[in-house]
Amino acid sequence: MNVSLILPCYNPPQDWERSVHTHYRAFCERIDKTIELIIVIDGISESIDGAQLIYLQQQIPTLKLVQYAENKGKGHALRQGVKTATGDIILYTDIDFPYSIDSMYAIYSDLRDDLHDVAIGVKNEHYYTHIPPVRKAISRVLQMMIRTFLTLPVTDTQCGLKGFRSNVKPLFLKTTIDRYLFDLEFIRNCYRSRHYRIKPIPVALNEQVHFRKMNYRILLPELLNFAMLLTKKPNE
Repeated sequence: MNVSLILPCYNPPQDWERSVHTHYRAFCERIDKTIELIIVIDGISESIDGAQLIYLQQQIPTLKLVQYAENKGKGHALRQGVKTATGDIILYTDIDFPYSIDSMYAIYSDLRDDLHDVAIGVKNEHYYTHIPPVRKAISRVLQMMIRTFLTLPVTDTQCGLKGFRSNVKPLFLKTTIDRYLFDLEFIRNCYRSRHYRIKPIPVALNEQVHFRKMNYRILLPELLNFAMLLTKKPNE
């Protein structure tokens, strides 16, 4: 089965292009397959230059680049990547590959073996020892809100590693949230559709991962997005 891996990219860390190449190769070796890599440049930033993109194009022949000038958010970026993806299996994660290759393989193998249509990475308790206290608190509050108001089987919706089979692609493209809560919207829609087999899969962080500061200015708009999800009808 063909595989597409999508990486949204905005203001990436130093030497990001070499990190992407290293992790891409490691994942291809793990699944014994060359995959389609889609990098979505979500707005111009000083961290990205033409030499980096040329390097990646030279090293990864299957690379597809999607670019636009204005930063529009991770949800928007991933929708552009999913539109471009041609794989039977579509995975997405962050540009710094925060999750282990074994975790990525677990998502991939579940979908490859046709066990489920959607594989949702869920973080273990070890994850929360690696993140700043405020970020941990926000995650916990969101999970409580999901448990209380949305009653989804999965409350850890914001893990940055997920995958789905190509038959789920139209549902992903129906999401409308551009930033933090796009994952929640996607998972909510998957469960409400009742057409897809969904599996939460525990994932682990890379030991070298470093979390960047969260932009807390997004919290108020995301509260409004959460309220929108509460009132949105299942078929919308």
